[in-house]
Amino acid sequence: MHYVRTVTIALVCGLAALAGGLYLGGHPERLPRFAQDVFVDDDRALQAEIAEKIEGSFYKPVDAERLRERSLKGTVEALDDPFSQYLPPNEAQQFAQAVEGEFEGVGMTVDEDRRGLRVLNSFPGSPARKAGIRKGDLISAVNGRSLAGVDSRVATGRIKGPAGTSVKLEVATGSGKPRTVRVERAKIDIPLVEGSLRERGGKTLGVVRLASFSSGAHGELRAAIDRLRARGAEGIVLDLRGNGGGLLREAVLVSSQFIEEGEIVSVRGRTRPNRTEDAQGDAIDEDIAVVVLVDGGSASASEITAGALRDRGRASLVGQRTFGKGLVQEVEPLSNGGALDLTVANYYLPSGKTIPLRKGLRPQVGARDNPRTARDEALPVALDELLKRAKR
Repeated sequence: MHYVRTVTIALVCGLAALAGGLYLGGHPERLPRFAQDVFVDDDRALQAEIAEKIEGSFYKPVDAERLRERSLKGTVEALDDPFSQYLPPNEAQQFAQAVEGEFEGVGMTVDEDRRGLRVLNSFPGSPARKAGIRKGDLISAVNGRSLAGVDSRVATGRIKGPAGTSVKLEVATGSGKPRTVRVERAKIDIPLVEGSLRERGGKTLGVVRLASFSSGAHGELRAAIDRLRARGAEGIVLDLRGNGGGLLREAVLVSSQFIEEGEIVSVRGRTRPNRTEDAQGDAIDEDIAVVVLVDGGSASASEITAGALRDRGRASLVGQRTFGKGLVQEVEPLSNGGALDLTVANYYLPSGKTIPLRKGLRPQVGARDNPRTARDEALPVALDELLKRAKR
């Protein structure tokens, strides 16, 4: 009898241990720290074992460094979040350059196209402009590799590279056949702000195009607006077309050029304390009419600014639906020189709503620019809307 009881107890304990092991295997964070370390060490050992077997037995030569990078990328891709990514050291450097307003590449802005990348603009004096690449051109391949269906960040990453090196692009203009263009990369200083005056209905109106919410963008924007105001501008079109965003702080500071006080955006994350970002004063005169011009390339920080100005009644939106990215990214440097670009929170506009993924903001006034024509069909619509607001 004693033997049977002992076996029964052992069996129950074994089943309990098995059940606990299965549960904790799926919830390792509930394990004691020492046990977590054991499981982590086991995982690392298993990864090393797999890598060793691949390097030792795979039928073709193996690039060990490439294998490790793919493994790291795969870990982040398992999150099924299109905006979180692992950046190896070379890509991390390019990312940092872009945020600072400069990078090494060919000097153009692009938008997604199912066949590759559609050129929104090539900067004056840039390698792209010198090579004859213009607004509306389609880039379908880079160094012989098709861009059809490739994520735009990956596609642009293939084009970028160290100054002095060259890249071959397959470029098509209109319905013409693609041509191969070899372009030498250079250090590109992105023109953050471009301003101009337009006459409309007897009034002088200003147009300010902001290319990126990189560091210092708000200061350059304000300087451009002040110059246009000094020359008689009675209203401002803030052109955010093709502006894929940048720094959250710059989105708040740019919005603060038009909104004197109150909420701009709130940020809420699973592990982050909720916080609200308010306007930081010294806005332009609220009697100055404002219209924000957007399109499918206006994303993230652009949507924060456009949404805040709309929700606070400071501006109307003209153009096409924005990209749709109500998410906040944080870039964490890694020990190997790379970086982890991770989604950490949602942002919410003053209305209390976030931006639905891939749906974006819907402008009150629709306008579409045809990239295949030399003229800008959307800007006149924005100027007409601005004229209406300036006469109120």
